[in-house]
Amino acid sequence: MDMINHWANELDILKAIIAKTALVETNKWGGCVYVLDNKNVVGVGGFKKFFTLWFFNGAYLKDEKKHLVNANEGVTKSLRQWRFTSKDEINEEEILAYIQEAIRNEEEGRIIKPKKVSETAVIPDLLQMKLDDNNQLKNAFLKFSPYKQKEFIEYIETAKREETKLSRIEKIKPMILDNIGLNDKYR
Repeated sequence: MDMINHWANELDILKAIIAKTALVETNKWGGCVYVLDNKNVVGVGGFKKFFTLWFFNGAYLKDEKKHLVNANEGVTKSLRQWRFTSKDEINEEEILAYIQEAIRNEEEGRIIKPKKVSETAVIPDLLQMKLDDNNQLKNAFLKFSPYKQKEFIEYIETAKREETKLSRIEKIKPMILDNIGLNDKYR
């Protein structure tokens, strides 16, 4: 069963509530997102077992009623979800109060900005040994931005076995020497 249609009536109820605010409906990432001055404030969506309101800077909401959850603890910094499993759980007054607080927070600039990639990447020992053995490779690697260096490092470090890490280093050597970033073909 299509997840969006599964919750179609419930999502329409949430959308009707949000329509009573100053937010403007847009479509982003294939979903319904409501913005204030082109800044994401709240979205709605249907999933297999629940439908949800999500607040883009929900970490700043007081959440006195304890409705909000961090959908991806340890990864998601500011996004918070309010999950529903039935239209009977929809309380228009509470929802409007949360949305109005989210709008005030947006107007006051209370947002979590994404962290920039640190200026220096920590090079793993196996890669550092290969770089120390080959000055041309080392100089080519250091010409990459810290972001692209981190992509190479993560590619190596996500391997579990040392021999896989070494084979990945061998695989990326020509790319580094040719000044081709790991994910350049996708950009």
